[in-house]
Amino acid sequence: MSRRQNQRAFTLIELLLVLVILVVLATLVLPKLTGRSKQAKIDAAKSQISLFDNALSLYESDVGNYPTSQQGLLALVEAPSGVKGWKGPYLTKTSIPNDPWGNAYIYVCPGQHKPDMYDLSSNGPEGNTEPIDNWTTQ
Repeated sequence: MSRRQNQRAFTLIELLLVLVILVVLATLVLPKLTGRSKQAKIDAAKSQISLFDNALSLYESDVGNYPTSQQGLLALVEAPSGVKGWKGPYLTKTSIPNDPWGNAYIYVCPGQHKPDMYDLSSNGPEGNTEPIDNWTTQ
């Protein structure tokens, strides 16, 4: 037998078949893994907004109104000047955390969506195309 017949190797078709199988598996698995990370951050933002809602309710019951837009969420951890009845801090952290994407939460009082209260939102994962807020998120 010649030397070439004794050598065993994969054919080009076998290599291409393996490559196709790997690509199909990657297209099925990767979106599921990245989708979970995005959903976890969305859930974290919803939880944080809910925590702010609770703290703002406590603030309002002590002070008689919600913090102004100018005072912002910082009023939950530091007593605003001239405010009577503040019994905070209303959050356990000494600073207001950013949303899971590193941006500040948006607080407006009185709110456009909740005029008798406040609007609280995060721009979400895609900028302002998928906001997470306290008027549609419950």
